[in-house]
Amino acid sequence: MNQSIYNKAAFLLSAAELEQLPADRGKEVAFIGRSNAGKSSAINTITGIKGLARTSKTPGRTQFINLFAIDERNRLVDLPGYGYAKAPASVSQSWIKKVNQYLKTRRCLRGLILIMDIRHPLKEQDQRVIEWSVKCKLPIHILLTKADKLKQNPALGTLQQVKKAISQYGDLVTVQLFSSHDKTGLEEAYQKLNSWFAIP
Repeated sequence: MNQSIYNKAAFLLSAAELEQLPADRGKEVAFIGRSNAGKSSAINTITGIKGLARTSKTPGRTQFINLFAIDERNRLVDLPGYGYAKAPASVSQSWIKKVNQYLKTRRCLRGLILIMDIRHPLKEQDQRVIEWSVKCKLPIHILLTKADKLKQNPALGTLQQVKKAISQYGDLVTVQLFSSHDKTGLEEAYQKLNSWFAIP
């Protein structure tokens, strides 16, 4: 398993607008999810770099598209979180428009990692993201984060429920358990990323 490439991840830039993104070449995998689902923690765990993606005590604060280079051609992308009730409506609409534009126009995008808190899976916005990705034939891999918060049987039960819900989409949508706290599912996440980045 070639995970060392992710350990070399480095902050590249924060883009307030799509025009500020690097040239649309190479490959990108984007992380998306609700503001309090553990997206930044998942990125930090996968790269093994504490604080690479900033975790905030105020969910919904990140309004930028943050990019991390893992080598000269491949990048991880941290998209703004969605669904945080305290964000003003105008800001939320701006985020939605920006993220939609990125997902629609970015040709180097190879897949989406959808972050969902295992205790609150498949919220309305999550399902919209899944349906949009399927419509665009963009592969999506769900990380059911904070799996350590549940005992094994309830965690596996939730995993099966989500698998059943996404079974209609075939191989285009996949799901796994994940925990930044105890590293549950880390190897499985590497396998998915490696396949998208075409890393042997």
